[in-house]
Parts: sequence; C-alpha cells; structure tokens
Amino acid sequence: MPSCCVPQSEYRRMFRTSVARRDARRYRAKGLDKASRALVDALLSRGVAGARVLEGGGGIGAVQLELLAAGAAGATNVELSSAYEDEAAALARERGVEERVERRLGDFVADAAELPHADVVVLHRAVCCYPDGPAFVAAAADRSTRLLVVTVPRENAGTRVAARVVNLLLRLRRCGFRTFVHRMPELVDAARARGLEPVSVEPVTALWQLAVLERPAA
Repeated sequence: MPSCCVPQSEYRRMFRTSVARRDARRYRAKGLDKASRALVDALLSRGVAGARVLEGGGGIGAVQLELLAAGAAGATNVELSSAYEDEAAALARERGVEERVERRLGDFVADAAELPHADVVVLHRAVCCYPDGPAFVAAAADRSTRLLVVTVPRENAGTRVAARVVNLLLRLRRCGFRTFVHRMPELVDAARARGLEPVSVEPVTALWQLAVLERPAA
C-alpha cells in the first residue's frame, strides 16, 4: 500500500504485472496460503454473511473472493499498483462475482474519507509496506463498522534484520519502495483510539501475526 512520501511509480515498479500473474497462478493452483487462510477463518468465525468488505492492498483479491464465497455481500479493494487489475478482474469473472467487487486505485490513507464504510475491513500484508503503520490502521478502523483484521510481520530480531537487508537491496536497485516492521501494540492502540477492541492477537505462521479487532455493540 502507498506511502505519502513514495511516488506511485515505485509501488508499480515493486508490485508489477509479473507479480500479479504469479499470485494468480498460485491461487488458482493451491488456493489461499496459510496466513491468508488463517485470516479468512478468523473472519468466518465471527460471521460474514451479508457483510460489506473493504480491503487495503488486496492484490489479486483472493481474500475477498473467499469471503464472497462464504456469503459476504460485496467487496471494495483499494490498491496503489495498477498491475493487479487485470488478474483480479479475471479471477472475479471466473468466480462469477465481478458485479460484487469494486476495484479502486489510490492511497487508502490519503483517500480514507472518500472510501465506503464496511462491516469488515482487511489489511492483509499491507501495513508493512507503509511507513506510518498506526496511521494506516487508524484510517482502516475509521471505515470499519464491525471488524478489522490486520496481518503484519512478527516483530523480532530476525524480521528486523530481514527488512534491513531487503531495503538495502532496494536502495541498491534505486527503487523507492521500502518495507517496515511495525510493533503490533502500537497498531492495536491506533485501532482502539477509533473505538475497536482486540478479540485476538496471535502468530499464524513463522513470519506473520494476525490481529482481529471488533467494534463493541452499542
């Protein structure tokens, strides 16, 4: 997802057409990966029938397709890189849900006031691409009427070193994109400040951790 300080072209350079095609091939062949499946299962356990879904940085839209298949009413995806659009559209057509999916190009944080409110807001492997993680989560929490789910890398020495190595390689390639390891407590606090409370925060793979937050009933 976008950064206010990184040109759109740098995200398009990082998340290019070949990446979108690879992701679509893998999804068609194997379905969701482990972290994505854990996220979807966590939402299904809370109920998604009739829900409107909003996702920031959903890529090819695999999570949305699974939620729509489980009974969600519709989904809106906000993506900075246009490279995903053709593959996402093809997958939606194949699943017969193209009329229930809206795709928008833009910056989720900068455009948050113009985005629809949704029962379920998803930030899956997107916050780690944004320098101000709490701002991203706060923007998403503001649009959520019921649930917010966030996956970010587990914060430890290994992921911090890995991020530095990746960013060094990107710098050597003169690519302006960067990756970030945000502290989950700060992200949870940002959502809490917008009225959401954590239901669970737990690791789902060796790399990824998942937070499920819910807006208490009035």
